[in-house]
Amino acid sequence: MSLPLSGFRIGVTAARKAEEQVALLERRGATVEWAAALSLEPNHVDLGELLAATKEVVLGPVDLFLATTGIGMKTWLAAAADAGLYDDLVAALGSAEILARGPKSVGVLRANGLRELWAPESECFEDVLAHLRGRDLTGKRIVVQEHGQSLSMAAHALRRQGASVVTVPIYRVASADDPSPMFHLIDLVADRELDAVTFTSAPAVAALMEAAYSVGRRDDVISAFQSDVVATCVGPVTAAAFEMWGVPTIVPDRSRLAGMVKQLETELPTRRDGVDVRLSDGRTLLVHGDALLLDGVPVELSPAPLSVLDSLLVNPGHVVSRRALLAALPSGQAGSEHAVEMAVARLRAAIGTKAVVTVVKRGYRLAVG
Repeated sequence: MSLPLSGFRIGVTAARKAEEQVALLERRGATVEWAAALSLEPNHVDLGELLAATKEVVLGPVDLFLATTGIGMKTWLAAAADAGLYDDLVAALGSAEILARGPKSVGVLRANGLRELWAPESECFEDVLAHLRGRDLTGKRIVVQEHGQSLSMAAHALRRQGASVVTVPIYRVASADDPSPMFHLIDLVADRELDAVTFTSAPAVAALMEAAYSVGRRDDVISAFQSDVVATCVGPVTAAAFEMWGVPTIVPDRSRLAGMVKQLETELPTRRDGVDVRLSDGRTLLVHGDALLLDGVPVELSPAPLSVLDSLLVNPGHVVSRRALLAALPSGQAGSEHAVEMAVARLRAAIGTKAVVTVVKRGYRLAVG
């Protein structure tokens, strides 16, 4: 009996728990190429910088506190305790309206007697910012816990709303000490010699893109991810890091390693054998390469609407942003979002106006049953 991932070649970028992930994939028949995007000890803490920011936080009242990661909160509170600042810090944060990015940060907050007022279901920091957008923040003092990468742009956006913002850099994420394996992985992606690459953190995405740029292959990597190589992310926060590059991703329903591997078991064979989906109106759509059948009847599509359909089929029923669709259009046709609208219109003309749903301010999705 053939294993579910037999014949597939998958790249792994994780540093932590890499052996576990590689074993899960190999037990299912995959050939694995491992290249850590980040250092095995990626979270470098500048204690002096952290304590200086902590002292600034406790100097005055805190109106709003944005907690972003569980490990960041643990590190910060432990450092404050060692410096004799724990009680002052908890008191300052306890008087604030607390917004937490996800369940891990919520767990650490509650374990230390702090209670969040709100957290987004998406676990995306961008949705925390969106929650504050439009509010009058004039005179508000906001503390933002950073999570491995600078949130200076978010701080600037909050200041434009009238707030005074203190950012707390808990740790910085370092790239892998030896970049050679990553450069090799980049060549494999760019040359379309991999079927998929897995990502377990947003900084890993940034590190890969930075490394690809340094060797002059970032455009090749983006193009490969948009067409032939599946970018597989453990959760929505990681997937969000690909949005700026217009790269479609697949994400499991639960942000777990096993869920990510299970989704690959389902996704990759369908890409090899052809994608077969049932639309919400009961019709069947079968795509194999450039061939498209709608209820068994061949449908001709020009390159632009076919590119849109391919992107929508990466994760049927999920929203794909206009920016991602724009980036996926064939070379020479990606001039503006109007090109996306025209491609969507041609796709609807071919497969039905109700088959592609507009999601206001977000993008489009395929209406599947």
